[in-house]
Formats: sequence, C-alpha cells, structure tokens
Amino acid sequence: MTEKIKIAFQGEKGAYSHLAILEIFPNAEVKACSSFEETFRLGKENLEYKIIIPIENSLAGRVADIHYLIPKYKLQIHAEHFQKVTHNLLGVKGSTIEEIRTVRSHSQAIGQCQKIILNNKLKSIISADTAGSAKFIAEKKDKSEAAIASELAAKIYNLKILKTNVEDESGNVTRFFVMGKESKHPELKDKKYITSCIFKLKSIPAALYKALGGFATNGVNLCKLESFSVKNTFDQVNFYIDIEGHIESPSVQKALEELGFHTQKLDVLGVYEAHPFRFKN
Repeated sequence: MTEKIKIAFQGEKGAYSHLAILEIFPNAEVKACSSFEETFRLGKENLEYKIIIPIENSLAGRVADIHYLIPKYKLQIHAEHFQKVTHNLLGVKGSTIEEIRTVRSHSQAIGQCQKIILNNKLKSIISADTAGSAKFIAEKKDKSEAAIASELAAKIYNLKILKTNVEDESGNVTRFFVMGKESKHPELKDKKYITSCIFKLKSIPAALYKALGGFATNGVNLCKLESFSVKNTFDQVNFYIDIEGHIESPSVQKALEELGFHTQKLDVLGVYEAHPFRFKN
C-alpha cells in the first residue's frame, strides 16, 4: 500500500494553494499553515511533509517574501505547477447578488475583480486570504456579505456561488513550487527540465555581464532572471535564475561553472521537469 503524501500550504482550506495540491496529488493529506514562514519551517523540520508555495502570478507578479524564505530554509524544489485562477463571488445559502453590500478577499483578488465590485457598488474589505474570507462569511451567515474565492472554498464552507469568473482579465495563472528537505534530481532523460539557482555576485565592475556570458557561449537559455536586495541592505543584491536544461547536461554544467567564477555564492535550488503549461503557446 502506497503511503499517502503529506503536503502543507499557507492559508485556509479552499485556498488556491489547496486547489493546486489536489490537481497534483489528489489523495494527499493536506495541512493548512497560518503563514509562509510557518509553512517553510514545517518543511524544514519535518521530513514527512512537502510544501507547496506560490512563486509568481501572471497578473500580480512575484509573491512577496518568498525569495527571502527560500534561501533562509534551504528547501529543494521538486516540481513546478501552473494553476489557473478562477475567482468566484460567494455568498451564504439563500443570498442573491442584489442583497450583497460588502465583499471581502485577499488584496490581489479584490484588485483583480474591480468590475463586479464597482458595477454592484460593493464595499471592499481586505482580508489575509481568499479562503479565509469564505470561511468568515460562512460563519457569520450574513446575506449582505460576500467573498471572492475558489469554487473549492464554496464547496468546503457550503456557500452559494453567486457568480463565477468574476476576474477582470482572463489568463490569471499562478506558478507554484513543490518543495521538500530531501535533495533529489530527476534522472536525465529526453525531456524538458528547469534548473533553478540563487547567486550573489562578486563586487567587481560588469560582474553580471560576465557571469551571464557563459549561458550565451554554451547555448543555454535563461528563462528567468530576478534580483532582490539582501535584507537590511541597499547595496547588496541576490539574483534568482531559471535555466532551461538539466544540471547533468554538459552545456548547463559549463555555464554554471563559468557563473561560479563571478559569484561569491551559488546555490542550486532544484532540478525538475518543465511543466507542460510552458509549451502551450
């Protein structure tokens, strides 16, 4: 009998992270955590648990603080997942849109659903997360209050979906990482892979230009490059990169070797199969 996978996420049950878990691991045992810090700590201290973390959103950009927590807790990336986000206007059973006066949700969800809020002259209330908002209105049982959250949240908290697809723009997708304490790389096969790293450059002129030169000369595609300040400083920067290719590929090895010449520190965060979403367009 296969042991059930245990996965932790930030937020209440019914969050989009919970939805992503069910798409990847339908039979997983899930654990809700109150913060990203708590989620990372659990993954670090308990080998039984993997964690799932939102990294970036196609409309809102990268998720705050995650780039600081990844190097702090030194968990490895085991997989990536792209989750379509569909916002729904939820109310208690028996309510109608006409009765709604206030709507609560996470700040990003509120920002992404302005048309329905303005058209119905609703008062917005910012909450910590989408599913937590759904849980709140379910417990309060006030027909004048609604929440913006997932269909899964409506099911869990026995709420009525007043309207689906209430986001202003289509194409709302969040990228997630499945992470764990165990360091493991998939065997190199005839597949597409991503290698993710964080590095800090040496303090010399044109350091970034020199550091990235190895990717060009070795024919390795750099599909993401982001900088973020080292905490409590203004003059020190770390860089996060996603590379197309497996770390055991000779071209990737040569590119990373050259990168290493120009860095004070270089950490490989993980090697994992590229998600099919990358090749849809």
